[in-house]
Amino acid sequence: MSGNLRTRRTVRHSRALGIALTPKAEKYMERRPYGPGQHGRARRRADSDYAVRLKEKQRLRAQYNIREAQMRRYFEEAKRTEGLTGENLVELLEMRLDALVLRAGFARTIQQARQFVVHRHITVNGKRVDIPSFRVKEGQVIEVHERSAKFEPFQVAAAGAHQQVLPATPGYLTVEIDKLRATLSRRPKRSEVPVTCEEQLVVEYYAR
Repeated sequence: MSGNLRTRRTVRHSRALGIALTPKAEKYMERRPYGPGQHGRARRRADSDYAVRLKEKQRLRAQYNIREAQMRRYFEEAKRTEGLTGENLVELLEMRLDALVLRAGFARTIQQARQFVVHRHITVNGKRVDIPSFRVKEGQVIEVHERSAKFEPFQVAAAGAHQQVLPATPGYLTVEIDKLRATLSRRPKRSEVPVTCEEQLVVEYYAR
């Protein structure tokens, strides 16, 4: 898929969900802050409770770029974990390696972060990891492999270019961007995670 086509699809998906999934989509949405298609500006009838919950689940899934089967597994684990299921769900998703690569500013989008992991550019505690869903533990160090660090995308990242367009680095991550190194200093707290989601609606969707 060409870059332009991919961008158009991402922008359209962003507008349909009402959230910017990439920095580029955010720029488009600032110019056209309504839904996609010829009826995007029209006033729509109120969605049903089911539709509202479904959309919220889709919003969360899109922000982590994961499949429905994966999302359901995270929900089941969150339900078994002590505490609020919705907060647990977001916190578990946030400990994915690809999510933390994005938060650290090594990548510009969650799709790019996933690609970097799959192509074995990322290490955890010095060992290459090629599984985007790998769960990073407290105290583990995420780095760009030394052989990969010389490639242009990572040179751009090391200069802080992605950090300029992404949300501020959350408190659970300690980042040395010039060294392309980040440490998960503690478990993420939902209130700090920079995703747009009413997680209780997601819980209600799966609990129906």
